[in-house]
Amino acid sequence: MNIGKSSNPAFRNAFEPVGFTGTQTEVMTIKGTINKTILSLLLVIASAAYTWSMFINGNPSVNTMMLVGGIGGFIVALVTIFKKEWSPFTVPVYAVLEGLFLGGISAFIAASVSTNPQSALNSDIVIQAVSLTFGVFFTMLFLYRSKIIKVTNKLRIGIVAATGGIAIVYLLSFVMSFFGAGFSFLYDSSMLSIGISLFVVAIAAFNLLLDFDFIEKATQVKAPKYMEWYGAFGLLVTLIWLYIEILRLLAKISRR
Repeated sequence: MNIGKSSNPAFRNAFEPVGFTGTQTEVMTIKGTINKTILSLLLVIASAAYTWSMFINGNPSVNTMMLVGGIGGFIVALVTIFKKEWSPFTVPVYAVLEGLFLGGISAFIAASVSTNPQSALNSDIVIQAVSLTFGVFFTMLFLYRSKIIKVTNKLRIGIVAATGGIAIVYLLSFVMSFFGAGFSFLYDSSMLSIGISLFVVAIAAFNLLLDFDFIEKATQVKAPKYMEWYGAFGLLVTLIWLYIEILRLLAKISRR
């Protein structure tokens, strides 16, 4: 089975370009991947707190920082995917940039569902989203480790197909927005929109199973040490997607 088969772009065909032989003196470990994932998450939280505070203090530069974080994070992610051996350097940068974006977008969404837009700091929607994200993460980890849910080829194909379908719909909506159109049902607070968000959250959660499976198999075949950072990067991509979708779902529910 190709262990690079994943709906996460960070993990798809991850080993084909690097051509490692599994004979390295320093190899990827689960513990090392966990440590680097924790460090990456701390960097995300720290930079997110920075742009969050900028929003609360009314600093107009928050929009610029969000733009830098969003575009810069996307560029660094592409570099990481195509130059995996650079991941020990690019992943921390990616974490900081994504944190800048997440802090700003979290504050804007929190303000949008508040009766007083200036009281975004007092909103608990972000705390709920963070708590639910980690709750889903540990739940899926438990389901994976206990083998309650096994990552079979059929499950993998289903998750990849669903993730691809979601990506296509989001891309079409983005392109259509330039022409004054779009899929409004993706963003309003109707029951249909909430149902779609629940589905997307579920698919994002199931992507974690593929990430866990990929990391476990990568350690079994003795991937290079730098792949610990790459494994952390893949998890970070899924967790950020999951958090944003949960935050959007909570915002839709709050507006009803």
